[in-house]
Parts: sequence; C-alpha cells; structure tokens
Amino acid sequence: MRVSHETVYRSLYVQGRGGLHRELVKTLRTGRALRRTRRTTERRGRLAGMVNIALRPSEVLDRVVAGHWEGDLITGKENKSAIGTLVKRSTGFVVLLHLPDSHGALPVGEATIEAMNRLPPFLRRTLTWDQGQEMANHAVIAEATRLDIYFCDPRSPWQRATNENTNGLLRQYFPKSTDLAGYHRDYLEFVAAQLNARPRKRLGWRTPAEAFDRLLSARHDRPGVALTG
Repeated sequence: MRVSHETVYRSLYVQGRGGLHRELVKTLRTGRALRRTRRTTERRGRLAGMVNIALRPSEVLDRVVAGHWEGDLITGKENKSAIGTLVKRSTGFVVLLHLPDSHGALPVGEATIEAMNRLPPFLRRTLTWDQGQEMANHAVIAEATRLDIYFCDPRSPWQRATNENTNGLLRQYFPKSTDLAGYHRDYLEFVAAQLNARPRKRLGWRTPAEAFDRLLSARHDRPGVALTG
C-alpha cells in the first residue's frame, strides 16, 4: 500500500489546528510548529520591464555552470523588517543582506549591488527573484552588476527551491516573531558562515564554502575558462 506525503503530514499534525505535537517540534530543522499555506502579500505584483523565468537560460536548471543565484527576503514580526537572502544555485553558498532601516526597493537594490559587486564577474551571471516590489529597481541592479535578472511566476516558490530551503534553515536563527532590523551585520555574517560550513551530500560532502573557494582557485589557475560548479 502506498502512503502519500500528505497522509503522513496529516498523521503528524493535530487535527483541526494544524499544530504539531510538542515533542516533535524540536526535531524539525525549521522549528515550525504550524503548517500553513503560503499567502500572497501586497509586496507581490507585476514589475515594469521584468523578464519571466521562462526566458532564463536552461543551463541555470542544471546547477552546473557557476554564477547563477536566487534571492528573496525573509521578514520579521508583522512584516515590518527583513533580511535579504542570496543563494548560489550550484553550491548553496549563502550571502545575507543587512537591511536595518527599510526593506523597500532602494535599500534592497543598494544592498544587492554591494554584495554582488564583491564577486568576480564570472560568478555574476543571473539572479532569480519573485515579483516582490522590493525589486522594483531591478533594471538599476542589472546595470550595476551586469546580472541578468529573472522573475518567478506568482505563487511559485518552487521556482526558487534552493533559496526557499535556505530561508527555512535561516528561521533557526531569525524567528518570524522578532524584529530582524535589530540584528547586527556581524551576526548576519556569522549566520551565513554557519550555513556555508555545513557539508552537503550533493557537493560530495564538501561545504558550500569549500566549493566556493574551489571555484575561485580554479579560476585563478585557469583564467578565461568558463567554470562549472
């Protein structure tokens, strides 16, 4: 007899409330006691000049060629604060954006440009985001970083699966109920380093940091060669 994943979920969660038994909550990597359907918010909406993910190069899906990223925001209490998250598709390497004052289009754009321009050009190929208004300045970001930016379809988080998984892990450090603007930049760098030091099966049990360093070293040894990884 086949048992679907939905049946398993229903057997674990308390009927009528969607709450997980207390003794099981501590075993979850995301620490979420409730299971909820993702809701759309007012920050979603079609952006002027956006390029749909359907036009993104097929090489992005393969996770082979270096330089393809996914981005998003995780928000704090009442969605009044946020931290930007950038994840490299091929290695899972994480970069966090410090947004202490606002998570509107201007600060998100500036933080994204600053973070991306620290990288060598061969690691800046594409960026995939949802249609949040925080990316209203995507054309400015693309011009400043030379990234090609693509946008997911509405209510399609699986189109940024690497980023979505990372955001879930980040909730261990940044609970939804807190003011994310209160976290210092140094702490964000510490958390990113923690995630980048976790060995990954798909990387042959190397860490994202090790895979990232390997890319940089290989590029230094073989300048002008398009790298994978």
